[in-house]
Amino acid sequence: MSQDVSHWVQRFGGRRVLVAGGFALDRHCYGDAEGISPEAPVPVLRLKDEILRAGGAGHVAAALAALGVDVVCSGAIGDDPSGEQLVDLLSQAGVRTDGLTVVTGRQTTTHTRLIGLAQHRHPQQMMRVEQACSVPLPPETADQMAAVTQDLANGVEAVCIRDSDAGDWPEAPCRASIEAGRQAGIPVVISPVVGGDWQAYQNATVLMPNRRKLALAAGALADHAEGLAELVWPLLDQLGLQGMVITLDRDGALVVPADGEPTPVPTRARSVYDITGAGDMMLAVLGAAVAAGAGLADAVRLANVGAGLSVERFGAVTISRDEILADLALEGPTSVGKLRSLDELMAELAPRRSAGSKVVFTNGCFDLLHAGHIQYFGFCREQGDIVVVGLNGDESVRAQGKGEDRPINNQLDRARMLGGLQDVDYVVIFEEPTPESMIRTILPDVLVKGQDWAATWICGKEIVEEAGGRVAVAPMMQGYSTTQLLARIRGMEARRERDD
Repeated sequence: MSQDVSHWVQRFGGRRVLVAGGFALDRHCYGDAEGISPEAPVPVLRLKDEILRAGGAGHVAAALAALGVDVVCSGAIGDDPSGEQLVDLLSQAGVRTDGLTVVTGRQTTTHTRLIGLAQHRHPQQMMRVEQACSVPLPPETADQMAAVTQDLANGVEAVCIRDSDAGDWPEAPCRASIEAGRQAGIPVVISPVVGGDWQAYQNATVLMPNRRKLALAAGALADHAEGLAELVWPLLDQLGLQGMVITLDRDGALVVPADGEPTPVPTRARSVYDITGAGDMMLAVLGAAVAAGAGLADAVRLANVGAGLSVERFGAVTISRDEILADLALEGPTSVGKLRSLDELMAELAPRRSAGSKVVFTNGCFDLLHAGHIQYFGFCREQGDIVVVGLNGDESVRAQGKGEDRPINNQLDRARMLGGLQDVDYVVIFEEPTPESMIRTILPDVLVKGQDWAATWICGKEIVEEAGGRVAVAPMMQGYSTTQLLARIRGMEARRERDD
């Protein structure tokens, strides 16, 4: 797939996209879950940190900006502190916000997520609190938004609408943005509202509902591609759409064009950490791809990658072009799904660390895996949340003088084997004689080495401890080592040659 669609990612930069719809402020409140309240059978959360992010259509806008797209916005916010914070967040992300209509006396939609850390780690969303104005926007405000939206649509290459049930995205600007896109001949992609009136989306290019939204709009359920397509055909005709993309979670998506056959677009299996914001990420990548000129099927393939990367991390994150390209490369014939460059690793660790996860680092050649290694990585897993393995590259192994035939397996094969272990989250290759530079960059919370190193120098020990981390010494399984395993193999080969 990477050879087919990666060139579209290279064209994201400089595309211009209008993001419209319901904008919200996302507030993530982190704390330690410390037992049950004496007042009622409810958990007690001792708050420690708060992170603000752009939510709703704002998350779509920030995600597009992270992909290198020039973004303009249209929507409504209140004249309150939450609205000011949202504008600041979007501006910091490089999003143009002068198209946001500030409504006097109105509350900006705010989503507050209470996130508990069990034993100071393992973030888990405990509750989502929504604050939104239940009163529809005045007709004159909706008309003003429609005029702004129509003006902003001039000069863009795609329109992404992220609809909302909070009453802050009226029908008038929705229809205006669709009409402006139709007149300009640019695609208008919409993530529709749950259970709303889809007539407002008349003449849009593509709708992107999930299975539940489609079922509510069609008044029926379907579990397979043919059944889903049967639900879609009447809606395509009624709404004058060019196609529909039904998102199917781990099953990928189904593309149903108005003038062609349904096309399933599978996605590869992911280690799902948090689904928050995955739909917004998918809409953002889809919008960037169609703005770059990609066909709908290719755009959905890329959108699957963006959404897949987002669910592997905690919270509503954004994904960069480089991360998508790296993931596409890993889907090729040399796929090593947990292998990362050091820069890629640091980008992925940052949001998980901010959520309280502890990073465990170990390193080695890991030339021939055996039962002792399985026990060793199990010990690493017990020390924290994220296990990172620094893997000696081929030249680094040769420099250790282990033998002319070492490594037995090349670095990509060794990375594949490590990536197949449940207790390993990331593999990073280094070519230096030691991983000191890598440890200095990662600054793990825990550095793990085997017991055979306890009486000698442990590389990175001082670095980790000075940064407030610790060193853990793993017990070794007697009789298991790569050297012993190779000796037995070589002994068997020698006996076989003598017998022959």
